[in-house]
Amino acid sequence: MKKAVHFGAGNIGRGFIGEILFENGFEIAFVDVNERIIDTLNERGSYEIEIAEEGQRHIVVSGVRGINNGKHPEEVVAAIAEADLVTTAIGPNILPFIAPLVAQGIEARQAAGNTQPLDVLACENMIGGSSFLYEEVKKHLSEAGLTFAEVHIGFPNAAVDRIVPAQSHEDPLFVVVEPFNEWVVETHAMKNPDLKLAKVHYEANLEPFIERKLFSVNSGHATSAYTGAHFGAQTILEALENPRVKTTVQAVLAEIRSLLVAKWGFEETALEDYHKIIISRFENPFIVDDVARVARTPIRKLGYDERFIRPIRELRERGLSYDALLQTIRYIFEYKDETDDQSVELQAMLTQEPLASVVKEVTRITDPAFVAELVAAVEG
Repeated sequence: MKKAVHFGAGNIGRGFIGEILFENGFEIAFVDVNERIIDTLNERGSYEIEIAEEGQRHIVVSGVRGINNGKHPEEVVAAIAEADLVTTAIGPNILPFIAPLVAQGIEARQAAGNTQPLDVLACENMIGGSSFLYEEVKKHLSEAGLTFAEVHIGFPNAAVDRIVPAQSHEDPLFVVVEPFNEWVVETHAMKNPDLKLAKVHYEANLEPFIERKLFSVNSGHATSAYTGAHFGAQTILEALENPRVKTTVQAVLAEIRSLLVAKWGFEETALEDYHKIIISRFENPFIVDDVARVARTPIRKLGYDERFIRPIRELRERGLSYDALLQTIRYIFEYKDETDDQSVELQAMLTQEPLASVVKEVTRITDPAFVAELVAAVEG
């Protein structure tokens, strides 16, 4: 049986990546520092997924185990040394912290004479996640290890899409996910093109699909959250039951469509259908997705290459409208959540610094006219 090492035993790792790997006949070693999850994986060797749809069917994922990388890093290295595939779903900020273990695993493969090609897929909400991970891994490779990696180890970029809401269950492994999922992998960086997963799409150029997802799903979801919060909604479903929120989300997606058509040549009617599906996913009555979960880390979401500023930049460069996106920027700056560190930090910055300084600091926009435009939008 094929063996996979997956970093991140959280809800997305178990409820999305784990399901696909299981359905493709992999034994899965989940790597995480959450002792309860890792210990339970080892006790049971399986877990259940519930699909949030009519009938709420269950899927049992078996052939799984856990490795606590905090306590047993050597077991992670040994697992990578014999793995057929390595995947991650841990969050972009955590990728640098696993890079040393990935590097040690690569060098363990080299020491064992394992020249079977291996692909490492970072399944994160970011553009170029696998490429980023590789740059971090290279910092920890010897010269010989780097030479080995360049020949035998691929880091193809990937795009993933599945809504897995925040949830809490008595069973720490049980996870509820939406029916829809999409996983796209870029082929040109693959070192093992013979190993392709069923239910995964493979594309020569991933960037259009990453941007379609990032600008549509991530931007649309976050717009639902911040606009919903402005109007007092507690969940995404509640937010979209408010016509003013739904109209704003639809307007944002219309602006996103204009960018995707202009930049990548997507067919507009197909994009309209895609965006209707996205809104229907947000409105899934079987999913309770808190506004607070989707709206967390507002500073990160205001980043230069993130889901709002990047499409605004690119629409602006093309002379296309971005009024609805600007309105959402205003709602992000006003968003308050005392349980979210970045929300607290952003509100503190706004009380201590001029608004223009804060805008420049969080968005990294330097053009004075552009900064002034964002300031005007935030001031309303």
